[in-house]
Amino acid sequence: MYSSQDFKSDQEVRWCPGCGDHAILATVQRVLPEVSEATGQPKENFVFISGIGCSSRLPYYMSVYGMHTIHGRATAIATGVRVANPKLSVWQVTGDGDALAIGGNHFIHAIRRNIDLNILLFNNEIYGLTKGQYSPTSKLGLVTKTSPYGTVERPFNPGELVIGATGTFFARAIDVDLKLSAECMKAAALHAGCAVVELLQNCVIFNDGTHSAFTAKELRDDKTITLRHGEPMIFGRDRDKGIVLDGLRLKAVRVGEGGVAEKDLLVHNAHEDDRAVHMLLAAMRGPELPLALGVIRAVKEPTYNQRVVEQVEQVMSRRTITCMDELLHSGETWQVA
Repeated sequence: MYSSQDFKSDQEVRWCPGCGDHAILATVQRVLPEVSEATGQPKENFVFISGIGCSSRLPYYMSVYGMHTIHGRATAIATGVRVANPKLSVWQVTGDGDALAIGGNHFIHAIRRNIDLNILLFNNEIYGLTKGQYSPTSKLGLVTKTSPYGTVERPFNPGELVIGATGTFFARAIDVDLKLSAECMKAAALHAGCAVVELLQNCVIFNDGTHSAFTAKELRDDKTITLRHGEPMIFGRDRDKGIVLDGLRLKAVRVGEGGVAEKDLLVHNAHEDDRAVHMLLAAMRGPELPLALGVIRAVKEPTYNQRVVEQVEQVMSRRTITCMDELLHSGETWQVA
């Protein structure tokens, strides 16, 4: 039995005061004892791997094994660790720049391969560590140090990217909502496969309030919906709004108006293999639709590392060469006089 204190290192946390990373770190340290209890994993089996960015400092603050790697390459290294030692619980900590820009190729292929990793994607829609350049998730038109007249690029939606890459697990939470963040992280840890949790995080220095349209207390209930498997899609301060499928689109309705009853609302099925509705949920944005939070997709598929182990076992069972000497004398060999 562990406590959150068991996962805290003796290093001074060097994020800016008010940074959303503090809340995420506290949530991770709170969740790991629960994950350990649920899986039977000892503390020494947890590994945290990061790339470059503010988020990538997190391994220093964890009392577990960890690697602070290079920009955009955390996914590749995490893959190697996971495949080489199947008993480990491998967590990748990354940002919207580290994962979706220089690391984008590694990111989508880890998802496509369904490597058994837990990827925590901190999304503050800016490059914070390098002092405020726009990132792949920055809003269209955002004025930054590298876009003084506003960006002209359409941003990535990480949820659409994950599901489009045939992802088996995607969840989304807000940094200050520790309860929901913990729920998503634990679900990711218990998922067999590549689990991506997007954490909407605020950078108080270079992009303060970027998520305020749906994170402000007076707006959150009406601008977000927390999805839970098997429950109807209801939201709103008075729990009087819901989501229905209108043709090929999702539509927000008010329960009790126009003959709409609660039984008419969509019921969330996170385990549905077909990606169509999950893609629509991940793409929801205001002002017409709320932002979807919680576990959006969680389906079972064989994992890459499981298939690698099975393949190695199959090859070994059919092998005819059992030692190095036999290998050196196999195939076309000759003796030089």
